[in-house]
Amino acid sequence: MSDDFDDFLLPDPPMADLPEGDLNQAGIDALFGDVGGPARPRVGLKAVIESDVTSYERLPMLEVVYDRMVRTFATSMRNLTSDAIDVSIDEVSSIRFGDFINRVALPAMIGVFRVDEWRNYGLITVDSALIYSVVDALLGGRRSQSRTMIDGRAFTGIEVGLVSRMIELALADLGAAMQPIAPATMQLERIETSPRFASIAGSTNICAVATLRVDMDGRGGTFSVLLPYATIEPVRYLLAQRFMGEKQGPENLWGAHLAAEIHKTEVSADVVLGETSLTLGATRALSVGQTITLGRRPETPVEIHVGGIPLARAHIGQRGGNVAVRLSGDIARGPIA
Repeated sequence: MSDDFDDFLLPDPPMADLPEGDLNQAGIDALFGDVGGPARPRVGLKAVIESDVTSYERLPMLEVVYDRMVRTFATSMRNLTSDAIDVSIDEVSSIRFGDFINRVALPAMIGVFRVDEWRNYGLITVDSALIYSVVDALLGGRRSQSRTMIDGRAFTGIEVGLVSRMIELALADLGAAMQPIAPATMQLERIETSPRFASIAGSTNICAVATLRVDMDGRGGTFSVLLPYATIEPVRYLLAQRFMGEKQGPENLWGAHLAAEIHKTEVSADVVLGETSLTLGATRALSVGQTITLGRRPETPVEIHVGGIPLARAHIGQRGGNVAVRLSGDIARGPIA
């Protein structure tokens, strides 16, 4: 090969010095360009892949729903436990489903519930402090400021049953709070104690999470309600609206007023005995006393027109010496066939 060919060879790219011998971690770092020094800002696809920030759409009406739920749930818990109950919202945020499941502190109870109208599922998690506080309150335990120690045992059937009653109350109050926006019937399907058996969404799916705190005379804990964005998709556009204040009275005053006025409106109805086609010449030749044949028999139904639109059929007859018609069917919502 001639020496001229060497002139076209590109010089080797500069490479970081690699350690001799076996390729250790320092060599791997040097191979991928991580040779120390200040961290560079991540850009491009690497920044997207390694980003741990969850971007989500804010749902103002969902916060209003939980605010309504807090007021009603506090009353429900007072009726259940006969104690002074205070319920408050810690936060309403958004998180990936996998991150939420990994943060569930065990032991805990995880209720899987179904929203019938949305045909999808949600989760409600109850921490151990609230579990034992509810059990103590419902079984008549003494009020104590000290936290209950967890002995590592599994939850008994009595404990699961008592906490299920609280979860069902919370779901009923959440469905009632959602009612002004959209119907939502929430039914508790099962109680799980292991997060891996409560997977209702993909690990990367975005979910809306509300954390509520329940205080019962110095004891209590927290529970969280998780709704995947796939679950609230049918009503997402309603939850994304801005809250404009409580509605008082009828939902649509103008609609009720117009409906009442329409019922008082008078309309003219025409009874069409029959129709026939005539040429212009035959029409001009008509004279007084001439008979026009319509091709109808006395028992043939006639049509009732309103504004030129046929809306019903009737039979013609006499009543009180006057010509009258009697409907043979209901008034149609559109032109009759």
